[in-house]
Amino acid sequence: MNVDLHCHSTVSDGVLSPKQVAQRAHANGVSLWALTDHDEVGGLAMAEQTATELGMSFVPGVEISVTWLNKTVHIVGLGIDYQQPELIDSLSQVRSGRVKRAQKIAAALAKLGIEGAFEGALPFAANPEMVSRTHFARFLIDRGHCASMKEVFERYLGDNGPAHVPMQWTTLENAIAWIRNAGGVAVIAHPGRYSFNELQFDLLFDSFKDMGGQGIEVITGSHSPAQCLEYAHIAKRYDFEASCGSDFHGPEEGRFDLGSLPPLPKDLRPVWQRWV
Repeated sequence: MNVDLHCHSTVSDGVLSPKQVAQRAHANGVSLWALTDHDEVGGLAMAEQTATELGMSFVPGVEISVTWLNKTVHIVGLGIDYQQPELIDSLSQVRSGRVKRAQKIAAALAKLGIEGAFEGALPFAANPEMVSRTHFARFLIDRGHCASMKEVFERYLGDNGPAHVPMQWTTLENAIAWIRNAGGVAVIAHPGRYSFNELQFDLLFDSFKDMGGQGIEVITGSHSPAQCLEYAHIAKRYDFEASCGSDFHGPEEGRFDLGSLPPLPKDLRPVWQRWV
């Protein structure tokens, strides 16, 4: 079964509309698909409609930004009721700080000799309320300052980069509660991307489980084969359900296209068993 439970559209920081992402997933052979835009559920109605028309099973999702130990962690919610008022209001509050942060990023880039970054990033954001580091990265690549997303984050926008602006997102406890109250399953997104030490990771996994979190991404676009094995072990150790998703943002970005992920190890409990 070809499953992809993590990707993005123009409603957050993807380059294709929800309808186009659905069409691409279907064309690539995906049979169970979730759209998981950052802190936003505005694309899910169109995504669900298109998936249904194409005969593809759809799981409504969202990726919530969390601050934990002063670093950003992403929690994916799958199987949510995306019309639930509490969830909609809560995500609106999370999004409210993005424009101010973007202006600070632009100011930091200006100090590095890159002028007009805020105005330059906006055309890459179909939803101006969601302007993010990804949109700045596309601007920097477009202007020839960097050749790839990887280079942008290494040189400028990564957590240790000179133009990184910390953001105080919501708490881990809040994100899990919002997802669960909306009938969904909370999943730790791409754990291999977080720069925690072993003790911090243990605390994250323990806290996540104690708060009601149930899943972890094992196969994802940013994990190396070794990391896939590592987080398969973590899934078994903590009895987490295992998820997989390309984290697709656009055809020219990322290591994996929709539907092109390697299979989940057979000795894990797939989160998608809930919807098949």
